[in-house]
Amino acid sequence: MLQFKPIFLGKAPRQVPRATTAQKCIRTNDVENVGRTTRHHTFFEMLGNFSFGDYFKKEAIKWAWELSTKEFGLPADRLWVSVYEDDDEAFEIWHDEVGVPVERIKRMGEEDNFWTSGATGPCGPCSELYYDFHPERGYKNTDLGDDSRFIEFYNLVFMQYNKMDDGSLEPLKQKNIDTGLGLERLARILQKVPNNYETDLIYPIIEKAAELANISYALADDRTKMNLKIIGDHLRAIVYLISDGVLPSNIGRGYVVRRLIRRAVRTGRLLGVKGGGEDGVFLPAIAEKVIELSPHIDPDVKARGHSILDELQREELRFVQTLERGEKLLDQMLAEALLNAQKSETLPCLSGEDVFLLYDTFGFPVEITTEVAEERGVKIDMDGFEVEMENQRRQSQAAHNVVKLAVENGGDLAENVHDTEFLGYDTLSARAVVESLLLNGKSVIQVSEGSEVEVLLNKTPFYAESGGQIGDHGFLYVTQDQSKQTAVVEIKDVQKSLGSVFVHKGTIREGVLEVGREVEAAVDAKLRQRAKVHHTATHLLQSALKKVIGQETSQAGSLVAFDRLRFDFNFHRPLHDSELEEIENLINGWIGDGTLLQTKVMSLTDAKEAGAIAMFGEKYGEQVRVVEVPGVSMELCGGTHVSNTSEIRAFKIISEQGIASGIRRVEAVAGEAFIEYINARDSQMKLLCSTLKVKAEEVTTRVDNLLEELRTVRNEVSALRAKAAVYKASMIASKAFSVGTSKTIRVLVEPMDDFDADALKSAAEYLMDTLQDPAAIILGSCPDEGKVSLVAAFTPGVVDIGIQAGKFIGPIAKLCGGGGGGRPNFAQAGGRKPENLTNALEKARTDLILILTEKAN
Repeated sequence: MLQFKPIFLGKAPRQVPRATTAQKCIRTNDVENVGRTTRHHTFFEMLGNFSFGDYFKKEAIKWAWELSTKEFGLPADRLWVSVYEDDDEAFEIWHDEVGVPVERIKRMGEEDNFWTSGATGPCGPCSELYYDFHPERGYKNTDLGDDSRFIEFYNLVFMQYNKMDDGSLEPLKQKNIDTGLGLERLARILQKVPNNYETDLIYPIIEKAAELANISYALADDRTKMNLKIIGDHLRAIVYLISDGVLPSNIGRGYVVRRLIRRAVRTGRLLGVKGGGEDGVFLPAIAEKVIELSPHIDPDVKARGHSILDELQREELRFVQTLERGEKLLDQMLAEALLNAQKSETLPCLSGEDVFLLYDTFGFPVEITTEVAEERGVKIDMDGFEVEMENQRRQSQAAHNVVKLAVENGGDLAENVHDTEFLGYDTLSARAVVESLLLNGKSVIQVSEGSEVEVLLNKTPFYAESGGQIGDHGFLYVTQDQSKQTAVVEIKDVQKSLGSVFVHKGTIREGVLEVGREVEAAVDAKLRQRAKVHHTATHLLQSALKKVIGQETSQAGSLVAFDRLRFDFNFHRPLHDSELEEIENLINGWIGDGTLLQTKVMSLTDAKEAGAIAMFGEKYGEQVRVVEVPGVSMELCGGTHVSNTSEIRAFKIISEQGIASGIRRVEAVAGEAFIEYINARDSQMKLLCSTLKVKAEEVTTRVDNLLEELRTVRNEVSALRAKAAVYKASMIASKAFSVGTSKTIRVLVEPMDDFDADALKSAAEYLMDTLQDPAAIILGSCPDEGKVSLVAAFTPGVVDIGIQAGKFIGPIAKLCGGGGGGRPNFAQAGGRKPENLTNALEKARTDLILILTEKAN
């Protein structure tokens, strides 16, 4: 109902008096319940009927009953009803007018039957319909929360209050209805199956997963069934999210998809699910079944099927590689836990922090970590793991906190201030009246010189930041007698708030500004032109990207600034230089064509039918603005644009990079910013030519020659360092001592001054040859300020008794503020605390003596 909140609150006019909806929904805040209960899902469809000040409680209740018993044919004697504990009106309608027996109407408290849309906002008592799977249990001691007997399938919210910041309830201007009926729950009831997963919406997906795992769902134990349900549920969510343009990444909605994909892969691996190819990837094979079932839900899914399967293939392969790295890390963690326990004479235990790292970063289910650890005799710190999980939940919740207007008494302000009339499409200056002034978030009557202020006008030519385009800059002038200026306000930002109220943020440069004053609002024309140029260029960029790399690519974000434009899009690899060149050529060709832009306001339906591109996640009203470059681009856009593509003058891509998995970013300049960029590059090239004493066309050759000379010199220096290190090693070889009785092992642990890592390696190799097998060598140095280098070299005789260089050097490097690892016979590490090197080497010496003495006796 979120899209209807402004209507419920009376802040937006209703387009229709009533509506019915079928909405695809994603819910992941209780993902751990998926598969465990009969009804939890990450993806579900919610059916609803809404009234915006039209019908209310009586009609909503009667129609819900009629829909349930007559249209869906549910037996009336199997339906129970809950009402809010104080809602006598709803109780009487259900009993006296619908005819539900008193025994099947339950009064319930605020937690169950008072619905709110958040900490504040529209709310009201609700009434819920429950289906009874076991009426033979009678009426005594019934609990509607008993999932083994009841399922709630239809919720009627009587939206009649606005919850304020202090928790008080204010009656809404009009009473509204908001209902929700879960499709999966209703399907379970009508199809007479024991849970939502075994309906024809999900069960075919489960069967496909079971087939790939070579198991039977019907014969499987409860745990196996739960895992199959998780796969069935998650694949639905994943496919529909990717179809809607949400690709796996580490931010925002993309992270939701990535997390679900990883959860499905982990669960499938637990079951032994395998795909048909050599790589063992299985998600695409299951996703094909989801796509096969999709036409009646969303016909676009099948049309995008190929790109959905490709994305799943790439993401699963990427995650499997991460899992394999995690397996190696787990092995290393367990070895360290066993070693530490041996030293401290305690029981080996894997820390909760390590378990969480494996779970969160490498996708290791806790049960797998536990199972592997138990096989090695290591316990798991589950309490510590739960602490880490709780920290993550808090961070996740913090990211979804309700955004509130930073204005004190915002409620009063909303009542007193009307939407701002935007004039900026047609003019860059206009007379306007100051309706409100805000100083530090508080409403004031006047503001004096030097103050930072927020100004609300009745109308404005200033564009407020939206659609990626930043707000206009400019000035507000207060004049007296049409000539004398009495106040000047410099505007540096404009934002939208409370719907379409434009907040002009600036500084009083001269005089005093008062509420009620008439001002001359003047936009900086040069900066506006720069924004227009970059905004239209962004539209051309999206069209060029679709032509060059494929129509399936879509916008994932943008910035239209005065000095540059930035465009984020979904794509799985870096763009080739030839593709970037083709994109630039296309755009500059369109600029050269001098095409007149066409701007129209039309209904959202007509715009979509005309082929206009809508930005995923953006909210649009019934009437939308369509900006078209005929034959090139057509987008829904409220931004400002040039009149003719020739105004853009020229376009240049300055960078292309990945900002998250599956998300690429192009930055570019156009118009005046293009000229500034080219001039700056030209100045840099002239300076380079002067420094190198060559012509511009000879710079590349000269730089290549200099780099080759540098490589030669560096190799010579490295060779000299290696020789010096070997000489130093020959001087300290006599410090080696012997450990062990049955098997004598030569040990050398020494500092090596300021030699770098390569020189340390040469020294260690020399010492292994000199000391001969079996020998264990640890060397450390401080090559630069704030830097430590370590090397561990073990001959075959040492490795054979169970000591590995890669695992040994890691804890030593941690003492120096770093880490590292490597092969069993040779490993290198680094750190950032040279002051700890002496203690670290002493610990290495002590640990080696302790371990080798035990192993070699």
